[in-house]
Amino acid sequence: MEKKDYLKTPIRHIDIKSFNAKEVVDAMKGMSFTARDLGAASDLYDRMLADKDCAIILTIAGSTSAGGCMQIYADLVNNNMVDVVVATGAAIVDMDFFESLGFQHYRGTPQADDQKLRSLYIDRIYDTFIDEEELQACDKTVKEIADALPPGVYSSREFIREMGRYLMTHAVKKDSLVQAAYECDVPIFCPAFSDSSAGFGLVLHQHERPEDHVSIDSVKDFRELTMIKIKAETTGLLIIGGGVPKNFAQDTVICAEILGKDVPMHKYAVQITVADVRDGACSSSTLREATSWGKVDVAFEQMVYAEATSVLPLLASYAYHRGNWKKRKRRLFAGMF
Repeated sequence: MEKKDYLKTPIRHIDIKSFNAKEVVDAMKGMSFTARDLGAASDLYDRMLADKDCAIILTIAGSTSAGGCMQIYADLVNNNMVDVVVATGAAIVDMDFFESLGFQHYRGTPQADDQKLRSLYIDRIYDTFIDEEELQACDKTVKEIADALPPGVYSSREFIREMGRYLMTHAVKKDSLVQAAYECDVPIFCPAFSDSSAGFGLVLHQHERPEDHVSIDSVKDFRELTMIKIKAETTGLLIIGGGVPKNFAQDTVICAEILGKDVPMHKYAVQITVADVRDGACSSSTLREATSWGKVDVAFEQMVYAEATSVLPLLASYAYHRGNWKKRKRRLFAGMF
């Protein structure tokens, strides 16, 4: 088989606007196990949208964007259903920004011969394939953006905003999360930004300009996100996966306290994860556990133990068709900076 034989069936991204999940989610509320948890989580997310004082922070870890949820995240931003995004660099750059440049993810199989894939420069994300040569083109686009900026220290939010600005005139695919966030003044933070194609592009940029270059300051990210928490006060978390984005968003409460600001814990929180709670890791720590750290209130929290591509479309479609997002004001947090 040649490379083209592997990269021939693109992943199709689900459109939550095209179907109404209200009836199925309402029915699941009367079931047990994960179904009932999903029903409770859907109601809780809808409650966040209905709370006029609540700013919603979406955190994304894992490969749901590559797996078909990419349009969901753009729709949540475009329809004023989230106010801030905290994500891995891979979710933002290797997946979303990558596709906005006209590249695609492809249906594959976990039974593929990985040595053969390597020889063809094909990378595998479980049952999804991605062209390494196209990823390197994405790396070089990040470098091109960095090369055009004045040298200095930037937060990832600042740099990702420049990526969105770039897409306004260069995007092949127009409905990316990065571009939507730029257009809607929704800040995106990637506290581990270099752990992605952005890292390779920025390394190349700095290699060519060792004395005069752009660098990313994750501490500046933390300060900026904390300033948003201080301004918002009432906040809700929609957590997809876990990892650094989850903990980074939760920690803003503690950081505000360190800065001498008395802000409430995150009032609402929903987490969709398959992580096992027994290993004590941040990704799998329950939202109730976060209460002991002063991060998340226990009054309105819901864990959903499921692989996110199987339940996120239902939760998001339910909230979209309930329509409480239509009554929300846009917070335009990117304008703070």
